[in-house]
Amino acid sequence: MNTQESQEDKLKRALLAIKKLKQQLQETSTPEPIAVVGIGCRFPGGVTNTESFWQLLEHGKDAVGEVPGSRWDIEQWYDMDQDAIGKMYSRWGGFLPNIETFDPEFFGISPREAPSIDPQQRLLLEVAWEAFENAGMTQSSLRDSNTGVYVGICGNDYQIKALSDVSKIDAYTILGTAHSAIGGRLSYTFGLKGPNISVDTACSSSLVAVHMAVQALRNNECTQALAGGVNIVLSPAGSVYFSKLKALSPTGRCHTFSSDADGFVRSEGCGMIVLKRLSDARKNGDKIWGIIRGSAINQDGNSQGFTAPNGPSQQAVIRRALAQAGVAPHEVGYVEAHGTGTLLGDPIEVGALAAVLGAERKPEDPLQIGSVKANIGHAEGAAGIAGIIKTLLSFEYGCIPKNIHFDTPSVHIPWDEIPVKVVAENFPWKKNETHKRVAGVSSFGFSGTNAHVILEEAPAVEATEINQPATGARSAQLIILSARKNEVLKTVAERLLQQVKNNPDTDLASLAYSLATTKTHFSKRHAFVCKDSGQLIQSLEAGLPEGDKDPVHDGKTAFLFTGQGSQYSGMGKDLYQSEPVFKAALDECAALLAPLLEENILDVMFRDEHKELLGKTMYAQPALFSLEYALYQQWASLGLQPDVLLGHSVGEVVAACVAGVFSLEDAITLIAARGRLMQALPENGAMASVSAPKEKVVAALNGFGQKVSIAAENAPGQQVISGNREAVQQVCDLLQQEGIRSKMLDVSHAFHSTLMEPMLDEFGKIISNIHFSSPQLPVISNITGELCTDEMASPDYWVKHIRATVLFTRGVKTLESLGVTLALEAGPHPVLTSLAQLNTAEDSAIHWIYSLKKDEDDVVSFLQNIGAWYEAGGAVKWASFFEGRKGKIVALPTYPFQRKRYWLDETKPAVPVAANLIETTTVTEQAPVAATQVADESQGGRLDVSTVIQQLRNLIVVVLKMDEDEVSDTTPLL
Repeated sequence: MNTQESQEDKLKRALLAIKKLKQQLQETSTPEPIAVVGIGCRFPGGVTNTESFWQLLEHGKDAVGEVPGSRWDIEQWYDMDQDAIGKMYSRWGGFLPNIETFDPEFFGISPREAPSIDPQQRLLLEVAWEAFENAGMTQSSLRDSNTGVYVGICGNDYQIKALSDVSKIDAYTILGTAHSAIGGRLSYTFGLKGPNISVDTACSSSLVAVHMAVQALRNNECTQALAGGVNIVLSPAGSVYFSKLKALSPTGRCHTFSSDADGFVRSEGCGMIVLKRLSDARKNGDKIWGIIRGSAINQDGNSQGFTAPNGPSQQAVIRRALAQAGVAPHEVGYVEAHGTGTLLGDPIEVGALAAVLGAERKPEDPLQIGSVKANIGHAEGAAGIAGIIKTLLSFEYGCIPKNIHFDTPSVHIPWDEIPVKVVAENFPWKKNETHKRVAGVSSFGFSGTNAHVILEEAPAVEATEINQPATGARSAQLIILSARKNEVLKTVAERLLQQVKNNPDTDLASLAYSLATTKTHFSKRHAFVCKDSGQLIQSLEAGLPEGDKDPVHDGKTAFLFTGQGSQYSGMGKDLYQSEPVFKAALDECAALLAPLLEENILDVMFRDEHKELLGKTMYAQPALFSLEYALYQQWASLGLQPDVLLGHSVGEVVAACVAGVFSLEDAITLIAARGRLMQALPENGAMASVSAPKEKVVAALNGFGQKVSIAAENAPGQQVISGNREAVQQVCDLLQQEGIRSKMLDVSHAFHSTLMEPMLDEFGKIISNIHFSSPQLPVISNITGELCTDEMASPDYWVKHIRATVLFTRGVKTLESLGVTLALEAGPHPVLTSLAQLNTAEDSAIHWIYSLKKDEDDVVSFLQNIGAWYEAGGAVKWASFFEGRKGKIVALPTYPFQRKRYWLDETKPAVPVAANLIETTTVTEQAPVAATQVADESQGGRLDVSTVIQQLRNLIVVVLKMDEDEVSDTTPLL
């Protein structure tokens, strides 16, 4: 029996291998499939994304309603008499709400230009943004990319309105309404450098646009493409025309394939998909909604009538698409038909489908057909893309939605003679191990252009496409949010909260990954750390902190490296277990230290039984150096690069190393010798922190000679003294009598005092063999408190450094003078962060962050400060942050556009004369104008720059029709 099973297993493996080889052969003989990696859509019935579209389809909802008054007065235009002149006999349509509103500033459009922008163009901008978001493509990744744009569009109602009164035509009129400009605006806004084509083949426009995008990708004309279509119905004229053509349904519904079919109902909508070559999508780890295996277009030519459908041409276009796809007719399980619900069109289309796809089809496996027009109406220029998106969602959810308004099969179609069946009820369409799900989508233009696309379900994701972390999992996750405005940021948080509540099983790590890597990062930001979904919900429910979220970091970045005394057992241990870059750097230091120390430095740092060793200088200094060097490498890998470095005592060795003064190997030699020689000195010294100005401390030291000296000037009111133990205590007692507080420090030696001098000669000999170089990054010297140059590149400097006072106060002042606005402490505890803030004013421009904090989870502390850097305006390298942790992309809420009404019926303001707003302010001719002042001759005084800016703001508010709070230095003015 076992032998028989073994033979069966071998046979199965052989069959699978044959199947794989056949598939590979097929793939090499047919064009590469094109993957759909992003979807954006708006359709009637409250459809704003794929989820709401599927809800409408799955539940068989009807999105058609009476013509709203915002379009036209239906009572004025309606007449049930189909021959009534200048009237329409249909009261119905599928309409989108609030099309007169728009968020122009988001897309770099001034409010003055916004009324001239065709709502179709506005809709395309928003839906394209959402499609890119759905594809995980950020604004920065798109800019200057070879991305093609293919837009199907056939309506021009707004342009007709804009040109109807020539006295109101301005410089924006054609740019806002021309079909070429409507498509071109997408490339302009997103910075796309690939082909850009607007397509008008009437009802087949969007499917033709998709076909052209597919061909462009296969011909390497672009690396990725945005394709789809849009349609907005604003004027009654089109409906009057279609009434004269007798094409509209008097009952206001598309009764597709039904015996009561009586015409179509007009509709609006917009759909855009993002396309890539399948190999590129797989390489990038994109979510794939489905793939396009083949597509084709043709023309009816000289047929029985200019607007009449042509069966043979429909058959030909389907056959051509199948041939390009390498798909047999019987492999197609479903066709999303053009299906307008006309007495003439439906029978011709079904006949063409049966003729081409009925071959070799088993009776029990008929071709399933349906049409989304039954749900939303005929979206004309957006009809084809609506069908594609519906089909992709059918793959995604494993179900073909029922074709509503299909009561009795059309008597004009011989259903009993053909293997074709209308999907009358929701039809389960699950994945099948034996064959892939394949579908066709048809779209036919009334001017004769036909299009057909062959879709296939997304390929299975291979296990290798999901990366596993090289080290342990993070104990917490960093959640980041951003928006263009503070009030929008709150909405972003609220939307995410609602989504998390609706999807309680969302993986936290995947959510964090998706937020960081698939969203564009705007200037208003909020970040927080959580360990589970409960903390996530709690943080989101707490809301955002009050106050503006403007980025504070727009200057230079400083790295600070902590000195001795900050070490503790277990410092960095959690980070070592979770962060590969940190671990690699720490391991490198440990390997170099191994021959120089009796105990492994990692054991000293992480194991409780060795924590006493960490209090010994010979281990404390190498441990601090290793930790801080590894922290520097970790931060640098995330994109935080210093403009200037400042260390405190032993921390300056780390600063010099990363600045290139000496190599890591030489730095290890130096720090190990420094700690060992200091450890060998008699433990007869002491150090104390004194809360007093330097002058007070200097006065107290008078009479003690070289026994006690100032070891560090940490702040204007805080000094550290060092020297003979008894002498230090005596100084503290004297200061106590004057009401000055002091605290003895828990140290083994009196660093930076005369008690260090016995080791200096030996130390100098050891480091004389080190190769020194000039710093490649600016370093502020402890010895001078100023920027250091070549003097640091010598053994003498480092010998002197051991004895010299640490001028930290002066060093912080130098940081400020250099224009530093972000200072990061790379150390085990925010010691310098606290000290530095004692040296700066409350309104200092410097934003302080740190790396680790004692008694806190290392990962939590580190993530919190990455979040603080992000909030400050930092550009985090998220690819490095998630290196080895590439999670599953989670669908996220789209950006909440802040829309206002912009419409041609709004009166455009006349441009005011500047003198009316800046009444008496003129520039004097007698003297040059200062950079921050202008002359005010009427007052005899001078206006500062803020006054001038406010006057300019007032002018812009009136000219561009903006609210004052919307005017900023980034506001588009043209």
